[in-house]
Amino acid sequence: MELALLGTAAPEGLPRPGCPCAGCATSVGVHARAATAVLVDGILLLDVTPGAGAAAARAGHAPSGIRYVLAARPGAGGPAGGPGPGLPPAGRLPAGQELAAASGHRVRAVRVDVPGTGYAVTGPDGTRALYLPPGAAPADPAGPLAGGAERPYEVVLADVLGRPEALARLRASGAVGPGTDVIAVHLDHDDPSGAELARRCVAAGARAVPDGTAVHAGRPVTAPAVPRRTLVVGGTRSGKSLQAERRLEAHPDVVYAATGGRGRDGNPDWVDRVRQHRERRPAHWRTVETHDLLPLLAEDGPPLMIDCLASWLADGMQRIDAGDDTAWLGGGQEELRARSAELAAAVRAARRRVVLVSSEVGSGVEPDTVWQRRYRDELGWLNAAVGGTCEEVLLVVAGQVMALKG
Repeated sequence: MELALLGTAAPEGLPRPGCPCAGCATSVGVHARAATAVLVDGILLLDVTPGAGAAAARAGHAPSGIRYVLAARPGAGGPAGGPGPGLPPAGRLPAGQELAAASGHRVRAVRVDVPGTGYAVTGPDGTRALYLPPGAAPADPAGPLAGGAERPYEVVLADVLGRPEALARLRASGAVGPGTDVIAVHLDHDDPSGAELARRCVAAGARAVPDGTAVHAGRPVTAPAVPRRTLVVGGTRSGKSLQAERRLEAHPDVVYAATGGRGRDGNPDWVDRVRQHRERRPAHWRTVETHDLLPLLAEDGPPLMIDCLASWLADGMQRIDAGDDTAWLGGGQEELRARSAELAAAVRAARRRVVLVSSEVGSGVEPDTVWQRRYRDELGWLNAAVGGTCEEVLLVVAGQVMALKG
């Protein structure tokens, strides 16, 4: 079963008409994308978008061969948003109902948690694909499987960046497996482009493709090379924690190791920071507040996020009284450095997916106190040691991600 992606953008396309934002300004020429529409084997058009007939012709399919048009987005298919001249009128299947086409294709409507309709398509060869409208997840995580798919889909086309937790739920239900080709569609002007788009998709176990790409369900696909270890560094309020969380938000189960949640309850600013972090990360993540990271790194299990190494180091420096010269020069520094080296070795040996967050504090003014200068130096050493063990190191500045490694 061939799925021709006639478009891969959000309903308004990229660039959005009349939008002056930076995302739209750079989405021109080869970077422009039409609204998402999928043509299955040249006969079944999923979603109704302007110019679908011409896009089908560019993809090598005669518009006259299209026999069925199914709207997925709410409001699509009306007088102003029809499929265009020469194409059949658009229809919409009620959730749970199935269309049996003369070609041997079967299409089942999947209920989603936003206005619109998802479609599970089975080809004459038995291969299956799931298409979800913008911003949608299956209303019942087991729904796609209960709708006739007793094994993972060969292809899933979904709003991976807009609704990563939908992909997590599909994985948890078994609808997405290791061999599923997950394609990110409905890309919008707020989404990253270029290398960061590719990195975000890889982290989710998905890929983004250009308009006009033909995806063949059932053909072997090379799984995205997801880095096992990622270090995300950045300054204060740079967005490093958010960017680290985005590397794991499409996973159904994540352990979040918070190293700074205790010991500062009397500090209103710190309490507010902790609250913001807790509210932002997915509710299904399991949080562990600890400074003892070695057992977590040694365990097999779901992905592990550690936020952050800077707080972990501060705790270690407080334990040895790093501001006291006698303690520091009498073995404290060696003890701290050995502890940091042990952590870096544990990261290197980890068998689970690990994403670590740390602060970059060495680019500012010279610290006033001995403790602060020692902390700056030791954090730089720790970041370098851990970064050396990671396949991917990302620097976040002003919310923007730059790859230093990987």
